[in-house]
Amino acid sequence: MSNDASLKNISNGEDYDVVVAGAGFAGMYAVYVALQRGLSVLCIEKASDVGGTWYWNRYPGARCDVESIYYSYSFDEDLQREWRWSERYATQPEILAYAQHVADRFDLRRHIRFEENVVNASFSDDTARWRIETDRAREIYARFMILTLGNLSTPLKPGFKDLDQFKGEVYYTAEWPKSDVDVSGKRVALIGGGSSGNKAAPHLAEKASQLTVFQRTPNFSVPIKNMDLSDSDWADVQAKYSEIRNAARTSFGGTRHEPHSTPYHEATEKDRQAAFERGWTNGGVLYATVFEDQLLDQDVNDAAAAFAAKKVREIVKDPRTADDLIPTDHPIGAKRICTDNGYFSMFNRENVDLVNLRKDPIVGFFESGVETKSTRHEFDVVVIATGFDAMTGSVLRLDLNGPRGERMQDTWSDGPVTLLGVGVPGFPNLFNIMGPGSPSVLANGIMGAEQQVDWVYDLIQYTDDKSYTMVEARKDAAAAWTGFVTAIANHTLFVKGKTWYTGANVEGKPRVFMAYVGGLGPYAQYCSDIRDADYKGFIFSA
Repeated sequence: MSNDASLKNISNGEDYDVVVAGAGFAGMYAVYVALQRGLSVLCIEKASDVGGTWYWNRYPGARCDVESIYYSYSFDEDLQREWRWSERYATQPEILAYAQHVADRFDLRRHIRFEENVVNASFSDDTARWRIETDRAREIYARFMILTLGNLSTPLKPGFKDLDQFKGEVYYTAEWPKSDVDVSGKRVALIGGGSSGNKAAPHLAEKASQLTVFQRTPNFSVPIKNMDLSDSDWADVQAKYSEIRNAARTSFGGTRHEPHSTPYHEATEKDRQAAFERGWTNGGVLYATVFEDQLLDQDVNDAAAAFAAKKVREIVKDPRTADDLIPTDHPIGAKRICTDNGYFSMFNRENVDLVNLRKDPIVGFFESGVETKSTRHEFDVVVIATGFDAMTGSVLRLDLNGPRGERMQDTWSDGPVTLLGVGVPGFPNLFNIMGPGSPSVLANGIMGAEQQVDWVYDLIQYTDDKSYTMVEARKDAAAAWTGFVTAIANHTLFVKGKTWYTGANVEGKPRVFMAYVGGLGPYAQYCSDIRDADYKGFIFSA
């Protein structure tokens, strides 16, 4: 489908219809759809295998907080039937095995170049192509470039003073070694109490002689309530899978969930407490939406937070430790709720301590441990779980240049500006999947990726059918969509938290709420409306 005339200025290098950056679930699906539509495609992936975040985050206890029956592809019914999930919430090894199975089943690997990184990319009006350079000094050309880099794929590595002086073992949860890490009988420091640290901690505590958790910001966490999926459970899922998927596509978060039937302010106190109890017992991140207006109404949110705090105090025996573990600086759900498997009860163990870094901050490291303002703590192993430069970090670490001198770092200097989260003004034929301006991290990642990838390829088909060579988000349309995303967020309690949703965890990053909070179903409808209006807001040229 290449236009031979446009190749006159390309003397060297490979040429494709589409280059995909990243071989996680979105990237694999982007490769699959390209092949189905007869397009030549190359995927470039820095890891040695598929899986994206599930390749890198192999720390002990890593597990998805979206149920397996939803966090899986829906595009192929045979694939849905043949892959048998073992648990309600799959662990990292099972999810990675699933990704590998999909890559093998659809013969995707021959279109993926592993252990290679995109370094920079520039678009030329003359050729209507992206010129892409990799860290292997390759020069690759593509009519279209699709970024599937992941929202949580650029780890934050805080510059702790004298970390290099520490003589013990140092591990990052986001870059965990493939080989086994044995902490048996060792003194372990875990820095970070977010989602990764929360999941890893109980596993470390079981083997370590001593585990000390260094926590700066407490997070709300709800038991994950995992369970094996019996043959009967699986048969029931298979019988209803079409219904389950259809409900998920039109839902808020890409899973089937219904809040309590009676609005909070119309329910009795007994009914409210019973609803919170059911939400807690059912477990997982959906505790954030026990009541429909829980992330809109501060009174409802306060009640949900109070119930969660009560549960923590019932679990943790030491009142001072419980107080340190209970958040007071953000509404529940404004930061993504952690899901745990014994995190709070772990602090009842004699070999587990908690250091509140707000009261006693880390000063630096020395040869045998960590020094806080008040104490020198000696360790054999340090595990760092300090999160990610989320949403934009993976895009901005690339050197992306538009045809008129635009640089992505400049375009997004005050925060990301997109049309539907997919198109960026000044960057023709470039599409970002599951990034800022879309539901992204607030929705089931695989379901959201399928929706966006399909929509992007429809746009590519439209561009070809109309004999255009370039498509770009119009600047005013992108500004309007970004303003709309911000306005909706400002009507919620999401903006009351200093979170990675707003970039607050990265020094110097613009404080902008980056995700579309209206839900996956409504977002998909906006995308359909724009498609049906001949992609209103996009500029086409030849």
